[in-house]
Amino acid sequence: MAELQKEFSVITIFPDMVKSYLGYSILKRAIEKGIISVTVHNLRDYVTDKHKTVDDYPYGGGPGMVMKPEPFFRIVEDKWPLRESCRIIMLSPRGRVFTQDIAREVAEDARETVFLCGRYEAIDERVRECLIDDEISIGDYILTGGELPALVIIDAASRLLPDVLGDEQSAEDESFSMGLLDYPHFTRPEEFRHMRVPKVLLSGNHADIRKWKKQQSLKITLLKRPELLRTYILSDEEKVLIEKIKEELL
Repeated sequence: MAELQKEFSVITIFPDMVKSYLGYSILKRAIEKGIISVTVHNLRDYVTDKHKTVDDYPYGGGPGMVMKPEPFFRIVEDKWPLRESCRIIMLSPRGRVFTQDIAREVAEDARETVFLCGRYEAIDERVRECLIDDEISIGDYILTGGELPALVIIDAASRLLPDVLGDEQSAEDESFSMGLLDYPHFTRPEEFRHMRVPKVLLSGNHADIRKWKKQQSLKITLLKRPELLRTYILSDEEKVLIEKIKEELL
């Protein structure tokens, strides 16, 4: 078993939904290797009525139901009495928009990361005021609950941990890791329906291949996500490459 590098916990009323995703692919292997741990807590275990009620009508009227504060307070006080040992994140449209930099921030935080997954119309505001350390949104759209955003963050952060991908270069080369979009990838066959793999990738010349990958990454970023280049600091080599790319596109 590898050394445990990161602990996650997910508080939800649908634990099986979260556990299902964790049973596949890279996250499954990372858990089996002991690199990460993901504990899924059923919020309904922390309600006291026989119907396991976690929501109620909103004061002041309005559509939908609001998740009650009591079970959230009970589980946090039970599982994390030493609050400094964890970082509690609410998945919310009010939060910071999730990026690769935030994924790295989560991965490098030595504390356990705890996700509160809301459902229905909202979570009682007192939970936000008293229990939450951070709020994160994965985009400007509405989802049914916080489970998918929690899994997105766990997935993205875990990929940045040593030994999770098996090849450290994989995480470094992926889109956004270096501030640019990824370059094109090819595999066998060399020719498919009259479309050939670029000759440079077959040349064995590592310097030319590296330059081609960098040029393609810059070109794709310029064409598809030009706003990323506004904050990206170009090297001298990249400045030359991007000028050539702009000339080609004219």
